Amino acid sequence: MSGGLYSTEDKSFDTTLDLKKLKPYGDTMNDGKVQISLTLPVPADEKGAEAAKELAKKMGISEPAVSHYGALDTHFSFYVVYGSLNHTVNYDEIHVETVDIETMDMYGVQNFIKENIKREVVIVGASTGTDAHTVGIDAVMNMKGYAGHYGLERYKGIEAYNLGSQVENEEFIKKAIELKADALLVSQTVTQKNIHIQNLTHLVELMEAEGIRDKVVLIAGGPRISHELAKELGYDAGFGPGKYADDVATFIVEEMVKREMV
Repeated sequence: MSGGLYSTEDKSFDTTLDLKKLKPYGDTMNDGKVQISLTLPVPADEKGAEAAKELAKKMGISEPAVSHYGALDTHFSFYVVYGSLNHTVNYDEIHVETVDIETMDMYGVQNFIKENIKREVVIVGASTGTDAHTVGIDAVMNMKGYAGHYGLERYKGIEAYNLGSQVENEEFIKKAIELKADALLVSQTVTQKNIHIQNLTHLVELMEAEGIRDKVVLIAGGPRISHELAKELGYDAGFGPGKYADDVATFIVEEMVKREMV
């Protein structure tokens, strides 16, 4: 051996990357190492830990080991399981529907509005229904933004209205009509029992009933929102984790020009 703990000539370690049989890796290529967490409605003890291991095996994880477990309540427990995943996926066959844009920064969006729209763009956003979470909508709307990406309130040429959380769909639409909105942003964080699907669908139905669906750019966002899901529900676009105000703003202004909403 030379040059470190493992020699680059050591044949005992797999270094082959096969995208048709893609596996996770922890220490070496294709070792399949993964860590999962789960909650069980049983006491936190050795029997519960064994149950977690057996469930991991049924998931296709070999040699599972419970690295941590603890009580959540008298009859509920939490487990962290480590092991090797046996399954693979064909990466080459994976297709993901995404928003097809080249994201402009804030200054690029401002120039685009000035040159192509020539008026203020009105954007109204909220966490609708019973959803009380505002982190996502605030990150996109509020002036300070998030992770170095300024929010829409800072953009010249954009009038941004953040209505906050738990805004009923009826009230959201009423405000959109009052403000003559060009675009609506709907943030959904709570997804238990698919409540977000019901709420997002309800909003589209109300907008169609009011005859304004085709008059605005409608966007959904949140940690469980994908572009594909949003399109299926009748939205123009969906933005999930890792997206910022500049992604949303770019889509809105380009869609407005595309649909001649200028």
